[in-house]
Amino acid sequence: MARIAMLGAGSLVFCKTLMNDFLSTPALEGSEYRLMAPTHRRLDSVHDFVQRMVRDNGAKATITKTTDRREALRDADYVVVMIQVGGLDAYGIDYEVPMKYGVDQCIGDTMGPGGAFRAARHIPALMDIVADMRELCPRALLLNYANPMAVCCWALGTAPGLQFVGLCHGVQTTMDLIASYTDCHKDEIDFLAAGINHMAWFLKLEKDGKDLYPLLKKNFEKPEYYANEKVRGEVMRHFGYFMTESTGHLSEYLPYFRKDQKALDLYCDEPAFGGETGAYYRFSVELAKKFAKVDPLTIETTDLLPRSAEYASHIIEGHLTGAPFRLNGNVRNDGYITNLPGGCCVEVPCFVDRLGIHPTHVGDLPPQCAALNMTNVNVQGLAAQACLTGDPELLVQAVALDPLTAAVLTLQEIREMTHEMLEAQRQWLPQFKGRSVRMTRAIPVPKGIERVEVPVDPALAIANRFGKLAEA
Repeated sequence: MARIAMLGAGSLVFCKTLMNDFLSTPALEGSEYRLMAPTHRRLDSVHDFVQRMVRDNGAKATITKTTDRREALRDADYVVVMIQVGGLDAYGIDYEVPMKYGVDQCIGDTMGPGGAFRAARHIPALMDIVADMRELCPRALLLNYANPMAVCCWALGTAPGLQFVGLCHGVQTTMDLIASYTDCHKDEIDFLAAGINHMAWFLKLEKDGKDLYPLLKKNFEKPEYYANEKVRGEVMRHFGYFMTESTGHLSEYLPYFRKDQKALDLYCDEPAFGGETGAYYRFSVELAKKFAKVDPLTIETTDLLPRSAEYASHIIEGHLTGAPFRLNGNVRNDGYITNLPGGCCVEVPCFVDRLGIHPTHVGDLPPQCAALNMTNVNVQGLAAQACLTGDPELLVQAVALDPLTAAVLTLQEIREMTHEMLEAQRQWLPQFKGRSVRMTRAIPVPKGIERVEVPVDPALAIANRFGKLAEA
């Protein structure tokens, strides 16, 4: 009988999904669920709906609600985090300000300016949660769903003694796609996936010991397959391995697919969530308008459904019962992927049992895969440091290293954009209180200006002379 704190329980859709999973898990019968959100605006609705689920299905569970995080955490066994600090208001700034500068984001919650600022909002809240856990439930296991997953888990990895894992459904949902593209059932496929969140690689795909990659690659050369996942298809064609994230997300993490209209027209012209400009923000706005008129939980069925693809209920079940469960989890890189930096966040196969989460050793990724991961890891590391220290210069530098942002903006433009976003979001960024982005200006250089005399290296002078001779 577990005590489970659900932080961010005002999430009408996601909290409902997880609660359905928990109530559908026999090993969790009789558990206590503490639904916590900072306001009652949606918390009351979720609480009432979950109470109806328990009643209508004869489930054995205790459901409470609170706006006091410490009350939810006291003596908890598990802490599930699904927060969204700033809500839709902050998300609008994440999308609209970069778009004004020419940074075209599809989702904007993992990399790019949107990802950096979502991290800046979430990491202080996460570290406050960790501080409370250390006092109120030091043995609890933290299951993090807050994005940007890699940056948030990088920060969580700095907390001594914290048991945590970051959870995503990219591996599970991609396996459905791979199974359909190779005419298999996904339970028949043996796979090894590893890398970083939203950019993990399927290093092995086999059925009955036979490599499925030749068939997958052959099918992706057919227009009817390629059209569904142009970005992932292109990356596999050029880097050799399939990845765990969809076209819409993945197009933001690399410099090739959204840098200009030509690239957008070529790779991101698919139906909803296929890569369109602001796809998820626009969807969120429309959803909010609908929810403002009708609370969906008042018309949603309370019937318990089969468990979803989310890992949380399986992890808690395995931890309680000792029955091993395999997942791909986001953890601190303590030597699990040897050609990615120690201390960064990696997504690797893990096993859970009564003793906790056990990440597995992967070793080196293929060099081209590690190199592509590093273009994101560099950003994640600077963003995590910026959010932990409150240094706005590190935040500017993190955004400046983002592959998509760097492909379309100058350094001066990046600084101005970051400054504008920071000022617009100050109410959600306590770590930057009293600190601002250092503003610079372009230095005009008149034509024909005489340059300052500097000593010239003899070797360089010879090289320049040969260069001029070659031109002649």
